[in-house]
Amino acid sequence: MVKYGCLAAGLAIGAVVSQTAIAQVSPTYTVSQSALGKTVYSSKCASCHGSTLDNGEFGPPLKGDEFLIRWGGKRLDELFNYLSDTMPTTQPGSLTSDEYLNIVAYLLSQNAVAPASQMLTTDAQKNMTLPGSATYTGVLATGVKLPPDPHPSPNPLDTIRPVTEEMLLSPPDGEWLSLSRTGDAQGFSPLKQINKSNARRLRAVWSVALPPGPNEATPLMHDGVLFVHSFKDIVQALDATSGNLLWQYSYRLPKDVQPSVKKSLAILGNLLFVPTSDAHMVALNIKSGAVVWNTAVADNRYTIVGGPIVAKRNVIFGTRGPKSFVVALDSTTGKEIWRFATIPKPGEPGGDSWNGVPFEQRSGGTIWTVGSYAADADLVFFGPAPTYDTGPLRNRNPGGNNDALYTNETLALNPETGKLVWHFAHLPNDQWDMDWAFERVIVTLGQGAGARRAVVTSGKEGIHDIVELNTGKYISSISLGLQNIVTAVDPKTGAKTIDQDIVPGDGRIKFVCPDSSGGKNFTPSGYNPHSHLMFVPFAETCMDLIPVAAGERGLLSTGVRMAIRPRPNSDGLYGRLQAINVETGKTAWITRERTPIMTGTLATAGGLVFAGSVDRSFSAYDDASGKRLWSTRLSDVPNSNPISYELNGIQYVAIVVGSGGYHATDYGNLLPEIKNPAVRTAAIWVFELANP
Repeated sequence: MVKYGCLAAGLAIGAVVSQTAIAQVSPTYTVSQSALGKTVYSSKCASCHGSTLDNGEFGPPLKGDEFLIRWGGKRLDELFNYLSDTMPTTQPGSLTSDEYLNIVAYLLSQNAVAPASQMLTTDAQKNMTLPGSATYTGVLATGVKLPPDPHPSPNPLDTIRPVTEEMLLSPPDGEWLSLSRTGDAQGFSPLKQINKSNARRLRAVWSVALPPGPNEATPLMHDGVLFVHSFKDIVQALDATSGNLLWQYSYRLPKDVQPSVKKSLAILGNLLFVPTSDAHMVALNIKSGAVVWNTAVADNRYTIVGGPIVAKRNVIFGTRGPKSFVVALDSTTGKEIWRFATIPKPGEPGGDSWNGVPFEQRSGGTIWTVGSYAADADLVFFGPAPTYDTGPLRNRNPGGNNDALYTNETLALNPETGKLVWHFAHLPNDQWDMDWAFERVIVTLGQGAGARRAVVTSGKEGIHDIVELNTGKYISSISLGLQNIVTAVDPKTGAKTIDQDIVPGDGRIKFVCPDSSGGKNFTPSGYNPHSHLMFVPFAETCMDLIPVAAGERGLLSTGVRMAIRPRPNSDGLYGRLQAINVETGKTAWITRERTPIMTGTLATAGGLVFAGSVDRSFSAYDDASGKRLWSTRLSDVPNSNPISYELNGIQYVAIVVGSGGYHATDYGNLLPEIKNPAVRTAAIWVFELANP
C-alpha cells in the first residue's frame, strides 16, 4: 500500500465559489527569494509535482491555468498557510517560515509574476493576491471592489450534510447515493411525480458539457449537489438544479498510464471516494474537493473500472490487472483492511481448479462492476470475470479440474474481514467470454414467513440465476431464450449442461448466440420490488468464432477471433427490453426496437422504465406493457445509468452521455444508418416536467 498527498489536497482544482473581492496589491518578491524557493522546491516538492511544476505523476500542476483557477484572486497568505499547515505530507510544517515564503515566491515567478525590489514578507502577503491567469488576461484592476450579485443563488455546498450509514441503507426518496441508489443494486426510484400519464411532458431543463472522452459513470446526488466522474479521472460537483460548477478535482495520472472509464463513485460522511486509472482510491472532501487521503492498492499495471461500495464504514472495490482482487479500505484513513484474490494459488481453496496452469500464468477474474451489499446478511457481493487465456483450460487433464475458480462466480464476502462466506459457480470454464461479471441484485421472494432473500444475476447470455442470500444455495434460473451455449440447467444445483459442439478450439468456425458484447452487459437491469419485475436491456446478436492463422492468438487463446452477426432470420430489430418476473420466472412483456439499449434501466414508482440506446435516444417506457411513452435525442451515446432525484418538490431525471462501451462500437457495425459523433463529447442531461 502506498499513500500520496503532496500538494494535491489543496492545489487540485478546488472549490469554485463566489467570493467578495477586496482591494489588494500586486505580489512582490525578489530574485534571490525565488532562487532559494526553487532549491527547496526541488528537494521537497518536485518528486510529486515534477521538475517543471506541471509534469509530476502524483501532484497537480503548480503553474498555469489549472493552478490559478484554484488560487487566482486569493490572498497569498492563504496559499502560505496551506503550505505550512499541510506540506510536505510526510512532515507537515517541518520547513521554516522563510522556506515556505520562498516557495511561494518561486511559484509566483513561475506564474508570470515579475520580481521586484521589495521582498515578500509574512505581513505583506496578507494584502497581495495571485493573478487570475498566467497572462493577466481578464484580471481585475488593482483597487476594484465588485458590486454584489443582484440575484444571488444559494450554494448547496453551504448546507450539505454528512452522509450516514443509515442514509446509505435507506436513502431519502429524493437522493441518489450509490451506483444503483441503494446497496441492493435494484436501481429503483420511489419518486412518482413523473408517471405514465405525464411522461410525454418531459423536457430538458439543463445540460452541461463534461470533460471530453468516453464516460460510463453514474452520478450521485446528495443535498442538491451532483457528483460526476469523467474521463481522465476528473470529478466535478455540480448544482443539481442549474448545473453550475461548484468545484472540480483533477487527478494527475502517471505519464505511462492510460485513463480508463469508471462506473461510479461512493460517499460516506463528508468524503467522496474516487477510483483512479492507476489503482488508487482518493477520498475528497465533499464541500471543497480537497484530497483527504489517497491510497494506492497496486502498481500501474492495475486499474479500477468499476467503482467502490461502502459497507461497515469500509470502502470496498475490485480491480482489473494481472492478478485481480477485491480490497477494503478504512473510509476515514484510507488504510487497507483486507484484500481477497479472485484467482487462488495452488493449495488454497479453489487453487487446484486451473487444470494445472501455474499460478504465474493464470489471468482473468477481473472485477469491473460495482459490488452490492445486503446489511441483513452482512455480505458484499462481487462477480469476477472469466479469463481470455482459455486454451489451457479447454480440455480437462485426467484427474484434474478446469473450472477456473473464482471466475464467473458470485462471491459473498464479509465486509469487515474479507472472508469468503460462500460462492456459486454460474458458468465454469467460460470458453466464449460470456462474463458473469455484472450486478448482483438483492431481492425478497414471497411474503411473510415464507419470504426468501435472494441474489439475482446474469451473464451475457441472459440466463438469470437466483440463489439464496445467506447460503448461496441454488433456487432457480430464468432464461431470456436467446442463447445456444447452455442446453439444460439442473433444477436442484443450477449446474449447466453445455453444447460441446460450439466449444471453440477444434479448428472449426463456431456459431454462438449472443455475441461477446452481450446479450446482457455491464449496464444493470432495474428492478421494481413492488411488481417483482426486472427490466433487462438486451441485444439480439450472435457471433462467429473464427480460427486464426497459425501463430496468431486471437482474442481467446483457443485461437479464435470474434465476428458479430445478426440472429438467424433477423428482422433487423436488435434492441430488446424484456421484463421478467423474478418470483414466477415468467416474462411479462418484450419490447423490440432497431437499436440496442446502451444504459442501465431505471425503474420508478411512477410506473416508468428509463433507458438510452445506441442511436442517442433516451426514452421512458410503461413498466406494465413496455410501450414507449416519451423519447428524445441526446448529444452522444449514453453508456451510464439514468438516475432520478427530487429537489424543492421537483422530480428530475438525469443521464450522462459519452460513448464509452465497446459494445456500442460492435453494434454500430449492424446499424450502418446510424452516424454518431466521431468525437466523444461527454455531457450530463437533466429533465423535468414542463408545465401543463
